[in-house]
Amino acid sequence: MTTTARFSLWAPVVVWAAVIFAFSSIPGLGTGLGTWDLVLRKLAHAAEYAILGALLARALRQPWLALVAGSLYAVTDEVHQAFVSSRNASPVDWAIDTAGVALGVCAWALWGRRRRG
Repeated sequence: MTTTARFSLWAPVVVWAAVIFAFSSIPGLGTGLGTWDLVLRKLAHAAEYAILGALLARALRQPWLALVAGSLYAVTDEVHQAFVSSRNASPVDWAIDTAGVALGVCAWALWGRRRRG
């Protein structure tokens, strides 16, 4: 595989991981919407990690490896949040993130099957 091909596979993964890191660095993301705030934040967790899962599946070409890599990144994200003011590390968020990764990996696998016919 050429360097250009590797770059085109991995650059989106690195950029998206940086976006997740940046969002995790923001103290107190509350919107003041009460219960809706909680629901929307958890959906955002799942969505951002679904994108990461799809990008990892594209780059790694091994769904199980993409799932493991995405889940491990979610662990590092939760540890990072433990050091951000008004944020905390949460096993529930890690599980939601990992579920998002699984959805993204599955979506990528299904999309790939449809493309191949």
